[in-house]
Formats: sequence, structure tokens, C-alpha cells
Amino acid sequence: MPGGARIAKGVGIAIGVVALTAAVAATVTAAVGVRFARKVVTPPLEREEDVRILGVDRPRNEILLAPSDEARMAGRYGFWFDRDAGYARLGDVLDEGPRGVRRVIESIDFGRLERAQRGRMSGWYHLGPWELGIPYENVAIQTPVGPAPAWHVPAEEPGGDWVIQVHGWGARRPEGLRAVAPARAQGWDTLLISYRNDGEAPASGDGRFGLGSTEWRDVEAAVTYAKERGARRIVLMGWSMGGGTVLQAMLRSPSVAEAVCGLILESPAVDWADILRFQGTLYRLPAEFAVVVSRVLRDRLGSGLAGLAEPIDLAELDAADRADELAVPMLLLHSVDDGFVPIDGSRRLAEARPDLVQFEIFEGARHTKLWNEDPERWSALIADWLAAR
Repeated sequence: MPGGARIAKGVGIAIGVVALTAAVAATVTAAVGVRFARKVVTPPLEREEDVRILGVDRPRNEILLAPSDEARMAGRYGFWFDRDAGYARLGDVLDEGPRGVRRVIESIDFGRLERAQRGRMSGWYHLGPWELGIPYENVAIQTPVGPAPAWHVPAEEPGGDWVIQVHGWGARRPEGLRAVAPARAQGWDTLLISYRNDGEAPASGDGRFGLGSTEWRDVEAAVTYAKERGARRIVLMGWSMGGGTVLQAMLRSPSVAEAVCGLILESPAVDWADILRFQGTLYRLPAEFAVVVSRVLRDRLGSGLAGLAEPIDLAELDAADRADELAVPMLLLHSVDDGFVPIDGSRRLAEARPDLVQFEIFEGARHTKLWNEDPERWSALIADWLAAR
């Protein structure tokens, strides 16, 4: 074979190897993107127990936890263990040393804590409205996917002012119970709702979260429910993904935008592309990987592989980019060290609408645990903001 032909053949083989390598890399990237996208939109069957228990002293009502950011958080928390078969309530940190983080055990509601090896900190604290010592009723809201259970906690002297609570990704109605007391003190009823695929409300056809792109219709149904029962003024309060959901309800539903006089956003998911970038870094993925996941969710084939009935365009969910369409006052609460939803999206929203947004920044509270870390400040902010309405 002449030298020129051998060189040409060698170049062709090299090009083929490079092309094959690129194709394999693209296939692997796409597969990982689909897997990550599926994780984001799939309701969790189990939550990670990321806090290790080193010891339980029942006579002294103390627990020793392995050092971690979650274990050393200041304040009072719920503590789930044994794959949510057990629940305790932990008080503040007593001390931290070489042996671990020692905290008060305020109660063990169910389960054998002394036998557990791991658990997870929960901001819920209260398990249901029956623990608040005030009247409430179990109700059902007719959503597009069927009747969804809710709790209605009336004000001591109802006057037609309602706060509708929308919980976050992987959470349930108890998440919003922390806001009942400050709302009730200002004469506001509270409606704590469930929504599709959260484990309490009916499932949608695909059984997947829409990251606010589908759940807003259940918020719309809750607003209709409240209006039919005498609500004159309505405030929507959303936690984490629930914050993004109430923003989508305001942007997509004329009836909601007309009925609602304000929003309270607690650690809200304002910008999902930014959240995916942040979450990707926790799995040691490059920041650019969020673009791959966004494309998977937006693409009809990719979103189908992720289990979605309809694609999700994350750009349409960016409430900061559409802030000029919002027209009601907002109380925005976020912690700078949020370990799940970065504060950047909230900053952008606050900067876009300083005329509407009262932006309150916390430190050390992490994700949706602002009440737990500083209940006095958090409750006062909500009470004062509602009073100003």
C-alpha cells in the first residue's frame, strides 16, 4: 500500500474512533440526563436518612448524633427514623465535641429511637393541626385529578381572610402548620392543601411532579374552594416547590391572579435551571449538565423516558424572568445556606420587583427550616406582613 494511502487510512480510522467515542459519550450523557431528570420529577417513596445516631440516653432525654450540618442546626425539629416508621422531636444543641452533637429529646411520638441507627431532620415539627389545640376541620377540594384532602383552620373570628398553604417537593400538609399561629393571630383562616402525586391527593396519569407546571391547577381549585366558602382576600403561601407552584398559579390563572392579594414564599423554587445546576454539583456533575437535564425535560422523547406525560420547559417556570407579570405584594424568606434550593433565584426575583418584594434573608436555617432556627423572627415577619395587608 502506497504511503499516502496508508496515511489516509490511518486518518480515517482515527476519525472513526473519535466519532465513535463522541457518540458513546453523548449516549452516556443523555442516559445520565434522563436518569437525573426522572429523579427530579418522581415523588420519593423514601427519604434519605442522612443523620447518623451514635447513642440515645432515655433517662436524660438526650441523643448523640454524628457531626454534620443537619445535626448541628440550632432550634427544634422533627426527627424521622426507621424509614419514617418512627418519629421524635429534638430540641436545641446541648454541646458538640469529638464524640458528636448532643441534643435534647423533647418527645418520642412513636418508634424505638434507641434501636435506630440513622434518621433525618424535619422542619415540620407538628404532625397535624390537632396538636395546635385549636379547632380545625378535614375538608376535600375538588381538583382536576379528583378530591384532594385539606385542613381548614378557621380564625378565632373569621372575617373572610384566608391563607392557602402549598407544601414543597416530597413534603406534605404538615409542612405549613408552622404558619398557622401567626396567621390566626392576625385573623386569617388557613387552608392547608394537598396536590397531585404528593402521596395524599390523587395521582395524575403519569404520577410525576410537574415542578409547578401542573400542580398550579390544584392551587387554582383551592382558591375556588376558598372563594365559594366566603374568602374575600386570599394570600398564597408556598414552600420550596410549593413557592414555585403558587408563582405559576399567579402567572397562568387569571382567576387566581384576580383573587389573590399577596404571596408568602418560603425557600421558593423560583428558577429550576439554577436549582438543577446546584443539585448537579452535589452529585459532582459539571454545572453544564443542568442544560442536558433541561433539554431532556423539554424534549418530548426525553420527557417521556423520564416518565412525564407532557414536557416541562424550565424557562417558562423562571418566575424571576417573568416578574413584570406579577402585581401583588410578596414576602420572600430564604436562607443563604439553603442546601437544596439556592438563594440566587430569590435574589433575582427580589431585585426584579423591589416595589413588591419584602426580601428577608436568614443565615444558618438551611432549607425550609427558617421557623425552626428563629421562630420568633419568622413568626413576627409573617404576622406583621399579614397585618399590613
